[in-house]
Amino acid sequence: MLKKLLILLFAVVVLVGAGGALWLWQGLKSLEQPIALDEPVLMTVDSGTAYSQLARQMEHEGLVSDALWLRLYGRMNPAQTAIKAGDYELLPGMTPLGLLEAMVQGDVKLWAIQFIEGKTFDDMRAALAANERLEKVTTDWTDEQIMEAVGAAGDHPEGWFYPDTYLFDSSETDLDIYKRAYTRMVSVLEEEWQSREKGLPYQSPYEALIMASIVERETGVPSERDQVAGVFVRRLQTGMRLQTDPTVIYGMGDDYDGRIRSRDLREYTPYNTYRIDGLPPTPIAMPARAAIHAALHPAEGDALYFVARGDGSHKFSRTLAEHQRAVREYQLNRREDYRSSPAPVVQEPAEEQD
Repeated sequence: MLKKLLILLFAVVVLVGAGGALWLWQGLKSLEQPIALDEPVLMTVDSGTAYSQLARQMEHEGLVSDALWLRLYGRMNPAQTAIKAGDYELLPGMTPLGLLEAMVQGDVKLWAIQFIEGKTFDDMRAALAANERLEKVTTDWTDEQIMEAVGAAGDHPEGWFYPDTYLFDSSETDLDIYKRAYTRMVSVLEEEWQSREKGLPYQSPYEALIMASIVERETGVPSERDQVAGVFVRRLQTGMRLQTDPTVIYGMGDDYDGRIRSRDLREYTPYNTYRIDGLPPTPIAMPARAAIHAALHPAEGDALYFVARGDGSHKFSRTLAEHQRAVREYQLNRREDYRSSPAPVVQEPAEEQD
């Protein structure tokens, strides 16, 4: 009789053990099943969140059926509990273990902000201020405070921030973006300056940056950048004034209403290159590498003038007489579809008579 009882007890223990093992196996396997999502969902893991807290958070948000399974998984895999704070994007088809792996790797959600070549520092500030995902610390700062914070105290901000698309996560601020864009511009300018052509009329990399900003504003046609730079370099070398409309527009500031009039060309500003000799005192926009390269590798030739054709490209001329004929052809008799920049980019209309 005792033997039968022992056999029965052993059988019960085996069955209970088998059932417990099956229960444990099924619970852990549930972590490999896709989370029920119809669309991407953002999950925030706050700084200092412990693994046990994360398990409860995922249960509360319906990402796992029971936090117990995550806690047991963590005990069995201690290395998978070293989660990192941040915002994580849950995509349809993702499993709880896939999400956990992303948190261990720190694969946080990244957002993008774009600064377009040819735009100004004020445009950059406006873009940063309007970005809802980016934490703001410089909203009330002056331009001077921003330049000091990026390590360029006393410098004018225009032109010193590289135009590009920057990715950022929830831990970064607008100041972090300023620092990255400034560092990038310094690096690009230095690289291009080191490989510059000989005999250029620049006394410093900063003067090349000023020229690059003018080239950037004058043309959106990649193949013309070095030609435009060549015209301006030859003007500097021969003592001619640059006479370029984008500098006039920059000097007008908020007074610019989309047109340049004769009185604007006569009005003195430090940026009006119809009135001043040489380069303006600062850049007038954010130039990209291609414009910087063109400023430091201008095309050879004898053209001293150019005028917009109306399709985004320009007609280059050697003499004033040739230029005046081109002005009559392309500027004084404009077509209805006239544009000063290539399609489909939309630029502010300007009467270009360079």
